[in-house]
Amino acid sequence: MKTIKLLTTSTLALAIGVGPVVAQVTEIGAPEGQVNIVAWPGYIERGETDKGFDWVTKFEAASGCKVNVKTANTSDEMVALMNEGGFDLVTASGDASLRLVAGDRVQPINTDLIPSWSTVDERLKSAPWHTVDGVHYGVPYMWGPNVLMYNTEVFKEPPTSWNVVFEEMTLPDGQSNKGRVQAYDGPIHIADAAQYLMFHKPELKITSPYELNEEQYKAALDLLRVQRNLTSRYWHDAFIQIDDFKNEGVVASGSWPFQVNLLKADGQPVASTIPQEGATGWADTTMMHVDAANPNCSYLWMEHTLSSNLQSDLAVWFGANPSVPAACTDGRGMATAETCTANGMDDFEKIRFWTTPVSNCSQGEGACVPYYRWVSDYIGVIGGR
Repeated sequence: MKTIKLLTTSTLALAIGVGPVVAQVTEIGAPEGQVNIVAWPGYIERGETDKGFDWVTKFEAASGCKVNVKTANTSDEMVALMNEGGFDLVTASGDASLRLVAGDRVQPINTDLIPSWSTVDERLKSAPWHTVDGVHYGVPYMWGPNVLMYNTEVFKEPPTSWNVVFEEMTLPDGQSNKGRVQAYDGPIHIADAAQYLMFHKPELKITSPYELNEEQYKAALDLLRVQRNLTSRYWHDAFIQIDDFKNEGVVASGSWPFQVNLLKADGQPVASTIPQEGATGWADTTMMHVDAANPNCSYLWMEHTLSSNLQSDLAVWFGANPSVPAACTDGRGMATAETCTANGMDDFEKIRFWTTPVSNCSQGEGACVPYYRWVSDYIGVIGGR
């Protein structure tokens, strides 16, 4: 029987702090019987929502590892859960992943123990949101844009601008958008406002929605305060947002393709678009807790996540893009080349992926507003301050 060996490496310098490189598994041993995962809604399905989508049951039977999932609706919630401990893995977005590395909450991944690593999209293998000083802290899972979801009975044509959720206006049905739009309940939404300003106020000279000096940051907050007067709810639960579009008169909001797909499947009059200003987005990474109690099952699961049939079916289910490009075309799952094109597979360079704002940025040392300010100030915006 193989056993777990641990390798302690040197201190890792991070742009967002300094922390030690933690233990790394060098061999996989016998499965422990379970793996505990923090995941975004819809990411780990066992056929309970839709019998056609199940990538857990066969894994459990083949590996002997029972998959236990705790759903988290925001990156901040994921970080909090990983800080508390008790979980093996997390599907972290870029605005959480480097915080987890800097906080010594996750450990380096030994890609030699993941046979399917070679199939990962080259654009993701060493992406900066999970790779620090050449050390990989996770396995790419899915990526996609934050889309503008809208009611097709109100908007006969797709909205061309995010202004429908940022500025008060009369919508095509002759009614105001006030009280009929939503915004995301997370500090990272400040980046959506900054992205909007990049297009409409070039004089601010914003080059990245995640690197904002004081003037740029103030402009983003001012725009969000305008949005506050329009917003019926700040959403973070995907299923509550689905209900709001069905039953509460919400007609436009930033959203994920997941909600769009479920509403469409339910026959609801919704569609999505990426407006002229572009979109922020997420590239999610499966990361392993530094104190994972079930490292063997964790590695088996990470390998399983790269199987092209899982990647293919998840791409269809969530409306996202696989981290394994072959999943679009090899016919092992539901996705096709057309599916991936529709999900934005060719738009990688157009998406500004979530990342954690830090003070030392391309504008200079200490030039940008750090994330802790984003957290406190966004709470103030939601509270009407």
